[in-house]
Order: sequence, then structure tokens, then C-alpha cells
Amino acid sequence: MDFGMIIIFIAASITSGTPILFGTLGEIVTEKVGHLNLGVEGMMAIGAFAGFMAGYTTDSFVIAILAAFLAGALAALIYGILTITFMANQNVTGLTLTIFGVGLANFCGHFARKSLGVESLKLPENITAQMRAIQIPVLSDIPVIGPLLFSYNPFVYLGIIIAILLAFYFNRTKRGLNVRAIGENPAAADAAGIKVTKWKYINVCLGGGICGIGGAFTIMIINKGVWISDCVNGLGWISVALVIFASWNPKKAIFGAFIFGALRQLKYYVPSSVGIPGAIYDMIPYIITTIVLIMASVKNSKKNAQPASCGVNYFREER
Repeated sequence: MDFGMIIIFIAASITSGTPILFGTLGEIVTEKVGHLNLGVEGMMAIGAFAGFMAGYTTDSFVIAILAAFLAGALAALIYGILTITFMANQNVTGLTLTIFGVGLANFCGHFARKSLGVESLKLPENITAQMRAIQIPVLSDIPVIGPLLFSYNPFVYLGIIIAILLAFYFNRTKRGLNVRAIGENPAAADAAGIKVTKWKYINVCLGGGICGIGGAFTIMIINKGVWISDCVNGLGWISVALVIFASWNPKKAIFGAFIFGALRQLKYYVPSSVGIPGAIYDMIPYIITTIVLIMASVKNSKKNAQPASCGVNYFREER
């Protein structure tokens, strides 16, 4: 692989890792407040459909993103009502949300296609043009640096900005520190006067909304604006694992997501003469995901660990 091809490979890896970045950031926001939401795959699927149909009907990229965010947040709100208010089991509720979200998105996509009487649904040319890589004048023309830093679609920049803002939020703001306190010990946070239920709902919905944007990325960029059932295709599960890989740190999630993106791109850049079957490359991200989960399960480090109350419902009466 020559130097030019390496640059292209890195750029493709960053683009490929971006939907995983959104899913990971959404799950980090949720887990920071003490809720394990395994419904990332479902929230991304719902966000994908909502973003696609909003873009299809309005021809607006901005409205599509907002619709994907709101749809993901709404799905997360359902999860929040069940786990925060009604104290349902978080694992079961998250898994159910995944099954429900993927099924609902597939059904709605099929229904929309039949209702419109078309064989396939494709976004209008105007909106696909807005999704193409932004060529920043002068900067994108700089050798090496330009293709690596200044030649991506708007989603990539949005994902990185959200990661940086979340890192600032959790480490430098009073509300972010309050959220972390809730995730570690909700009873102590409650006793200190922090509105535990309010911030749980806000963070759970915010996390779901970010996951929804990741779903919109898959359908608009990876699938090139064509509606395909099961479009998220396991990226939500990789995102859940990447939260552990990133040690619940939004900044680390950026690099982790792009590494997983590189693993997903390998099969397109390794010469066929190497003789490795394509299916092996498809398996690599999931094998790495499994290894990460196994390592996390045997790791016994309090540093950069999961918030202590994550996965455990908070009963105020037991404080």
C-alpha cells in the first residue's frame, strides 16, 4: 500500500467509524447517569428511519438530523419511563428496545415503500449533495493534512464536536459533575440536593438522541441515501462495547471509534493476493468487540471504571 493509499484508508476509516462514535457517545451519556441502555441498536434504527423520512419529505439535511435526534430521544424516553419511573430491569428493557426499534424501523420502511408505490426509497439529489464531503477552501488543498482533516461530510465534524463538548460537560461543569455523582451514588447525590430523577431523564434522552444521529449517518452516508432494512447492522452493539474500550471517556471514544472504523475498512484495502476470505474481515470488528468485553469482565480496576450505580435502579425510599 503506497502513501497515497494510506491517506485514503485513514480518511475512509474515520468516516466508517463515525456512526460508532455517535452510538458510543450516546451510551456514555446514559451510563454516566447510572443507566445501562442496551437499546443502542434500536435507537439508531429508529433514528435512521426518522432521519431518512424527514430528509425524503422535506429535502432538508438539517431537519433530517433534528428528526433523527428527536426520534432517538423519544425511544430513550420510553426506556427512561420504564427504568427510572417504573423501575423495570435495565438489561431487559434495553434488549427489548433493540428488538422493538429494529423491527419498527424495518416495518415503517416497508410500509412507506408500499404506500408510495416504489421499489426502493432514495433521498433526493439536493439532500445527498448536502451530505457530501465539505471541501474547505485552501485548507482541504493542503497536501496530506487537507485530506486527513478538512475533507469530510458534516456528520464527522458534528461527532467530534459533540465528543469534545461532552468531555467538557462531564469534567468542567457543575451539572456534569452532578451527573457523574448521580452515576456513582444516587442516594448521596439526592441527599446533597441534586435532582436525581430530572437529570436521569435528561441524560437518558440526550444519549438516545445522539444515538439517533448515528442511525441517520448509516442510512445517509454508508447506505448512500437508499433505505435498506437492518441498516444499522450491528453497529449499535459495537458501540456498547466501545464504551468499555474508551473507559467512559468521550475523547477516547473518538480514537476508539476510528480504530473500529479502520477494522471495518480493511477488506477494501488489503490486496486480494493475500488470500484472506472477505468474511474474515467482516468478523474482525465483532471478534475485537468480544475480546474487549471479556477483558472488561475480568478487569478489576477502579480507575476509569463503569459508574458504580450503572445498571442498578435507584429507589429513593431506600436512601
